[in-house]
Amino acid sequence: MKGNVKKSIVTRVRLAFLGVAVFSCAIFWKATKIQYQEGAKWRALEQERRISYHPVPATRGNIYSDNESIMATSLPFYRVAWDPGVVDDAVFRAGVDSLAWHLSHFFGDRSVQEYRRRLMNARDPKRPTVRYIRLNSRQINFQEKKMLAKWPIFRAKRNRGGAIFEKVDKRFRPFGGLAQRTIGFVNEDKHGAGLEYTFEQSLAGKAGEALFERVPGGIKPVYDGTEIKPQPGYDVKTTLDINLQDVAENALYKSLVDNNAQYGCVILMEVATGEIKAVANLGKASDGSYKEDYNYAFADQGRTEPGSTFKLASMMALFEARPNIELDDIVDTGNGRMLVGGAVKSDSHGYGRITVQQVFEKSSNIGVARLVHENFVKNPNEYYDQLKRFGLDKPLGFQMTGEAKPYLKDPQDRTWSRTSLTTMSIGYELKLAPLQTLALYNAIANGGVKLQPLIVKEIKQADQVLQRNETVVLNPKICSDATLAKVKAMMEGVVSHGTARSIQPKDYTIAGKTGTAWKFKNGQYTKTYSTSFCGYFPADKPKYSCIVVVDSPRNGRIYGADVAAPVFREVADKCMARDLLSQRPLLAKARLNKSRVPMVRAGMQDELALVCQKLGLVGNTQATGGEEWVRAASDTAFHARTVALVVNPVRPGRVPLVKGLTLRDALFLLENRGLHVRAMGTGRVREQSLEVGSSIKRGDIITLTLVETGPRMAAPKALPEPEHTKVAENKLIVPAEADPAAKPFTTSAKAKVASGRAKPSTSATAKASAEKKADAIANKKAAAKASSSKTPAKGTKKAPTPTNAKTPIRRT
Repeated sequence: MKGNVKKSIVTRVRLAFLGVAVFSCAIFWKATKIQYQEGAKWRALEQERRISYHPVPATRGNIYSDNESIMATSLPFYRVAWDPGVVDDAVFRAGVDSLAWHLSHFFGDRSVQEYRRRLMNARDPKRPTVRYIRLNSRQINFQEKKMLAKWPIFRAKRNRGGAIFEKVDKRFRPFGGLAQRTIGFVNEDKHGAGLEYTFEQSLAGKAGEALFERVPGGIKPVYDGTEIKPQPGYDVKTTLDINLQDVAENALYKSLVDNNAQYGCVILMEVATGEIKAVANLGKASDGSYKEDYNYAFADQGRTEPGSTFKLASMMALFEARPNIELDDIVDTGNGRMLVGGAVKSDSHGYGRITVQQVFEKSSNIGVARLVHENFVKNPNEYYDQLKRFGLDKPLGFQMTGEAKPYLKDPQDRTWSRTSLTTMSIGYELKLAPLQTLALYNAIANGGVKLQPLIVKEIKQADQVLQRNETVVLNPKICSDATLAKVKAMMEGVVSHGTARSIQPKDYTIAGKTGTAWKFKNGQYTKTYSTSFCGYFPADKPKYSCIVVVDSPRNGRIYGADVAAPVFREVADKCMARDLLSQRPLLAKARLNKSRVPMVRAGMQDELALVCQKLGLVGNTQATGGEEWVRAASDTAFHARTVALVVNPVRPGRVPLVKGLTLRDALFLLENRGLHVRAMGTGRVREQSLEVGSSIKRGDIITLTLVETGPRMAAPKALPEPEHTKVAENKLIVPAEADPAAKPFTTSAKAKVASGRAKPSTSATAKASAEKKADAIANKKAAAKASSSKTPAKGTKKAPTPTNAKTPIRRT
């Protein structure tokens, strides 16, 4: 029995050994086959997988404003990697400690010892050969790259330092969040919004190709000369004005915060060209702040029922279909509530019997609904066809992707009811994006020519324009001239004495229409509102059109006149302030001085000669003797077109002749010679108390009597300060008022203005000091007059406090 068990065990051991031997032989045979018979095949496959072509992204093009300011550009950043295989042993041993110290202190994420250990491990001969390690994932800028390239090991010549700087382009906006949503973005999935997404094909450029080697730790570029260089993207030049964009965003932001609104947008457009100069979109984020989170100006989420701003289209349709309706025709609006077209319409006030003009100015829902119902109830298609003629049923074909499709209810629609006509007439049961509403108002301002809004003007490559976008006319005449005249008068009336009279400016005119619409939520209209104001300015010669929408204000103000219109006014004020061609003259015409020669009595020779030269005066304008100070030869010189000057000698230690000089020049001459000056009057020096040529005793007082000489030039008559209407319940517009703390324009200031000039000599500093003394003397004029009867005699030591206790400036 025992023998059988032993035999069984031995048999199993032998079988197991045999199996292991066979398996080992099979492994050896397979390895030998792969190594020798199939070696070439696998080496080629490994090489193919290790080295392959990868795309190299191109540098993205820039986005510019209308004046070539960069709004978005690509800046180069770099990731730092290292190839330890190319570094010599001697260079590595000499610089590894210093390089580890630099890396640790620059990146700050690892200690010096950790960086040294990492560098040493990459060079360890016992480990697999490492050809690439990324030292840090942080991206560095170009200046930092230049600094790193000078570090130990990295700075080795002929690329023997092993430093690899992988370029990564990052999008940068120099103006921060300004027009952020309009500029837009493109993400890694090639989805996005705004100009970046719309013009992706032009901005992206054409990617290149290069060989990359797969090495432990990542992929490494192989520069073997076969790479295809990428082609940079084209630049996009927009019509946006940076300054006006900033104005629009600031005005909108203040209104949103002040009214605790949900979102808002502002679009500013040039009337004649359709160019968009500013477009602001701000929405309320979850943390309560406002950010550019969506293109409310033209995209789907901004498409809402416009409310009363649509009454312009209804009145245009009415005037086109019934030309006999005049602005002074009477409409009965009742006491504020009335059944019109099968529905109860209401106004904020009962207006009774008012004119058609007043219906629009007061934004009477009853008045507009009654007019439309009485004229179109038998044929609602006629009203709908007029709206289609204005182009309100189709998108504008805006250049940016994502324009909302307008919605106008067709009388053939199954949802059409007997109340739809009157409801549409006041801006409900239809939807328009703010840009589409603005295009209609812009057409009225542009004489009936409806333009396609333009935001991208050129596509460029460096200075070469590859594509120029011109203004596109959508409709050369949307209505008759008679209709234009009527609706323009109504819109001007809205601001002059209608619902928007609180924003009426005094320096220019505005035409427009307020809008307040209930919000439709969960199948019914709620007591939340969308407020708006749309119009153009200046009304007599329109240059800009603008629309402002503020959605869901919550701080008690619910009407467009109180919420949106002040934003419009602030934007309009800033536009007009920077538009030089629209400015009123600052000064009225003043009576001109008829003297053919300037009223020059005495002064510095080089200054007087320069003035005469600039005025084209001929004659003896150069005195002899090389003196600085000169005076006119006689009063007869002022009646001819010539100026004769003679020397006004100034001797050291002697009292100079200062008659005819301005107070500034007299102070300069006298105080630099140790005299203290007391002046009375204004103008030029007529008399001086100390005799000319007498010796000077430092500290003596000299009294000067000044009088106006020659025909005095009439001061220009200034126009009154621009008046600004105070806006009720509005904190956005602060009227410009005079500063009560400002100092009046003193007599001495007038003297400085009359005689002020630049002295091109080394005495300019002293003369500036003299000007300050002249002001001080003029401010003490009253005290001087009181003591004028006690003028001290020559050489008197008893005197009032000197005007300047400092050491006089020494002439050189």
